[in-house]
Amino acid sequence: MATQTTAIEHMSTENNITTLNQYLENQTDTNGLARLHALRSTVTLGNLIPPTVSFESRGLALVVGNASSLSSFSQLIADDTRDRIVLLCNEAGATLSNPAEGMTLFFSSEVKIDGFLGSFLVTLTHNGALQNLAQIAFGREYFDLIVDLTEKGIHAAQLPPLGYHAVGRGLVTAGDASEAVIETVGTFDKPKFFRLDNERCAHVARGLEGCTRCIDTCPADALSSIEQTITINPYLCQGMGSCATTCPTEAISYALPDPENTQHFVFDLIQRFRQQGGEVPAILFYAEADEDTLVAAMSSLPNNTIPVRLEELASVGLDTWLNALVYGASQVILAMAPNLHAKTRHVLEQELLVASSFLNDLNIEQDRIALKALDTFSSLTQYSNALMTHPEKLTGTKREKLCQALDLLAAQSAQTLTTSLVPQNAPYGRVNVKTDECTLCMGCVAVCPTDALLAIGSHPGMTFREQDCVQCGLCETSCPESVITLEPRYNWDTETRQQRETLHEEEAAKCTSCGKPFAPVSMVNMLIEKLQNHSHFEGDAIKRLSMCEDCRVRDIVAETMINNPEKQMKV
Repeated sequence: MATQTTAIEHMSTENNITTLNQYLENQTDTNGLARLHALRSTVTLGNLIPPTVSFESRGLALVVGNASSLSSFSQLIADDTRDRIVLLCNEAGATLSNPAEGMTLFFSSEVKIDGFLGSFLVTLTHNGALQNLAQIAFGREYFDLIVDLTEKGIHAAQLPPLGYHAVGRGLVTAGDASEAVIETVGTFDKPKFFRLDNERCAHVARGLEGCTRCIDTCPADALSSIEQTITINPYLCQGMGSCATTCPTEAISYALPDPENTQHFVFDLIQRFRQQGGEVPAILFYAEADEDTLVAAMSSLPNNTIPVRLEELASVGLDTWLNALVYGASQVILAMAPNLHAKTRHVLEQELLVASSFLNDLNIEQDRIALKALDTFSSLTQYSNALMTHPEKLTGTKREKLCQALDLLAAQSAQTLTTSLVPQNAPYGRVNVKTDECTLCMGCVAVCPTDALLAIGSHPGMTFREQDCVQCGLCETSCPESVITLEPRYNWDTETRQQRETLHEEEAAKCTSCGKPFAPVSMVNMLIEKLQNHSHFEGDAIKRLSMCEDCRVRDIVAETMINNPEKQMKV
């Protein structure tokens, strides 16, 4: 089921909706009024009851840091909550000066913290043995909350789990952390931000590792490979969206809202803006948490700039950005806050590298898609013309829409393009095979996650469709003959990119006994060459490699097990 909300309602929160509305309503020129109309009249769909996960907290908290920081922070703790607070000093033999009373104090310099709100496992090393601090302090397995006053932080994630307040790293103030310790008691629900389809995943096939993009880019360390399968811990996931943006196969997709709804939303915004007499619009994507800061920065941009709120800035990527240009936006601006996590920024920068490469090939200004800090909007190069205005929404998979957008931009440009290089690790390219050494074992076909490689079926051979190849490398890794190489590139010829070409084919070897086709000739020849000196294939036994499986069994039974029982040990 879905509920309808206006764009203004969708892109605002209870705390700052008036501030954003005030800014938009105060812009009364033609573009400002057209923008306001577009935002108010454009409807977006959201989940009425999104999937959620629940956290339970009793407010049992651990505060960890050096003696000085603990002394200072302890003064912020209210008297009636001190009985559920434990202090842990990481300086052996230190003395706390003027600590608040009523809180238990422990000392340890070897501390490990794992978990999330309501379930933080804190272990100490004492005399060479691991000890559970919550068990010692409260007789429970877990702490509910953590206040980390250490400068480097004990938990390694760039984005700590919910309930983990990294004061020492500057991610939250001591005052906010002390309030959270008091208030975070009860049951709390959080949306499940993602959808995961492991059938599409290019991570592992037949024990071989391929793509690890999602694991590498998650700032919350919510993704891991468990039993060779990508797993997302919903309690650690905080919806940054970098996994979905970087996933080349759409095995992971963002759910709040999904990118397709965002793309359709952008199309409708641009259409309504133009219908109200607005000039060529620019699209500004920003994260919900940055809305307060954005209001002040908007004054540096002209009123044809339409702000589009996202749950997180990295929840949409190259396909959405290009779609906006195709629909008639003069520019796509990504508003970057100063606290953007390093991994999330890296994802955006990698997507921008690919975008810049494509735009450069098309002789289009590369900053038509720009990542800009909120305080640098005044230095932004602005464009008054649209590259094109496509009258219909693009449809299909994430990859299909991206390719459609590039095809439309290429048709609009005066460039004659065949293929072009892409940045390292970009998920575009082809597979090359040394056909004179390939035995058509089909190991590569078996591991291909996107069906870019397929068997011919009627006879030994395989085909390839370039548009489906994500350069995961599984085919290259799986090849026993090492005859497959990857060629990163983008093929601008739509027909050859989409059509299925035959990479290699040959006639099937026919069974020397019954005449049935049973295997590629090259594979049979390879096996004969490699096994001719093996003890199990001495004498006439080597001829079995030229037989189909049925005749091979009959030959073994007839000539060995019946006529020469003493040779059974060699079978």
